[in-house]
Amino acid sequence: MYKKFSYFVATMFGVGYCSFASGTAGSLATLPFAFAAAYYGGTVGIAAAAVVVFFAGTLATKEVLKYTKHDPSIVVIDETAGQLFTFVAVADQLTGAADWRAFLLYFRVFDITKPQPARWADSKVLNAWGVMLDDIFAGVYAAVILYVISIYL
Repeated sequence: MYKKFSYFVATMFGVGYCSFASGTAGSLATLPFAFAAAYYGGTVGIAAAAVVVFFAGTLATKEVLKYTKHDPSIVVIDETAGQLFTFVAVADQLTGAADWRAFLLYFRVFDITKPQPARWADSKVLNAWGVMLDDIFAGVYAAVILYVISIYL
């Protein structure tokens, strides 16, 4: 039962089984959750959601890694946590006419390119923490960029 539940969480309710670009699918599936968290809780709500998803994702991923290789493509809860961290800096903009494509794009660019320390977390921390942390670092990079852009726009 715990194994099935862990797979359910780690794949973000099955989204990770998408046969093409599962990371992008996970990021897209995060958007309604992010908008709801921002709408109902503002910055605090989205920050709380990011923290909860991070720790729940770490526990679920730890279980999944018992049966798979490091950072399997079906695990997309890390994209959810990372993207939620991206939205913390701009949560107040998510309740309006936000350009969600830019939010998604910046996170995905940093998630794919993995600038340091994301690359370190992905290649050296070979456990559930590493799976989750590289996306958190990508989320922080994207949040900084989006925050700077929001100041000037």
